[in-house]
Amino acid sequence: MDTKSKKLFEEARRYIPGGVNSPVRAFGAVGRTPRFIASAYGDKIVDVDGNEMIDYVCSWGPGILGHANPRVVEKVREACTYGLTFGAPTAREVELAKLIEKMVPSIEVSRLVSSGTEAVMSALRVARGYTKRDKILKFIGCYHGHSDGLLVKAGSGALTASIPDSAGVPLDYTKNTLTASYNDKDSVERFFLKYPKEIAAVIVEPVAANMGVVLPQDGFLSFLREITTRYGALLIFDEVITGFRLATGGAQEYFQVTPDLTTLGKIVGGGMPVGAYGGRRDIMEFAAPVGPVYQAGTLSGNPVSTAAGIETLRILMEDPGIYGRLERKAKKIAQAVRNAAGDSVCVNQIGSLLSVFFTAREVTDYESAVSSDTGRFAQYFGYLLDHGIYTAPSQFEAMFVSDAHTQEDIEETCLVLEGYFRR
Repeated sequence: MDTKSKKLFEEARRYIPGGVNSPVRAFGAVGRTPRFIASAYGDKIVDVDGNEMIDYVCSWGPGILGHANPRVVEKVREACTYGLTFGAPTAREVELAKLIEKMVPSIEVSRLVSSGTEAVMSALRVARGYTKRDKILKFIGCYHGHSDGLLVKAGSGALTASIPDSAGVPLDYTKNTLTASYNDKDSVERFFLKYPKEIAAVIVEPVAANMGVVLPQDGFLSFLREITTRYGALLIFDEVITGFRLATGGAQEYFQVTPDLTTLGKIVGGGMPVGAYGGRRDIMEFAAPVGPVYQAGTLSGNPVSTAAGIETLRILMEDPGIYGRLERKAKKIAQAVRNAAGDSVCVNQIGSLLSVFFTAREVTDYESAVSSDTGRFAQYFGYLLDHGIYTAPSQFEAMFVSDAHTQEDIEETCLVLEGYFRR
């Protein structure tokens, strides 16, 4: 019997490419029909067929407080009564900027945008304007949004020129994007030796979370800080996922490494469409209208998004114990998998993020991540979905824990996971 989700998906494919507005939602990697979501509350998500699931996608990270937090929802309702968008400055933009500066000390000045992709694109433009250099160094497996210059993959050697990783991206757009190996200091050093005065910035996810969760090895982030300083390049932390997730000050607080620029994502807007980039004043004042680097956006600093963001960040500041609670829940899930699966999988976990890789190898970079058995992952995903656990439909995405996840639901999740691995 056809479900409402299946019928909606068939209809959506007539009007939307692939039936979805973001590719991973199509469930193509797991051989399933996507669930169309009707509502969510706390740690639960409900599809159009009425199936209630424990949600570990959390809107791909920003749902740190869970869905429909009453305090945040009330602030959104209040903001809506005064108007949805003005295209003009508001007091809330100033208030949110002050909160960001207070929570993330490396961000002296910030600029709001409408997405993480825009935040990264803008930060790189400012970095190039400030240094008067063209080349950017990124890492294989680290995703920084879908702007043309970052949709690249490395060639056969560490110093091979990057080629576009998507149709529609001219080679000229990526010729200044260098691609090193995550957690490999030598691959970074070789690029700086080859281009000592041409690299404007190194951009990195301080905890990689777009090839699954991959932790930085001891000393890797501090090495990036040292080498960029030595060669006059900027260090950019892409904290679209880790920002406010690992600590109030993000991964840079957690690891005690200070970048020059930081990019933040939807958690700054309580899960609503927003992003931000910021850093040292002398760098950020290269952005227009103060400086020569142009960047603009009608919806930047949207009054509804800023209302949600202010309340979300206030809640996090009022309750610093949230990070300990989140980590304990994530560790419980990770340990349940390790106990049940043994050495047949690799479980990476930090703070409220974790990934189960279907490989016996330790996963420390892109090469080890893609050694995972995606067929086994698809079976695992389907089993969890059929037992009321909603996770990302890809081996190479993170699992997120929220403060709304109850101990009872964590226990239930562990039982389902143990049931799968002990079948």
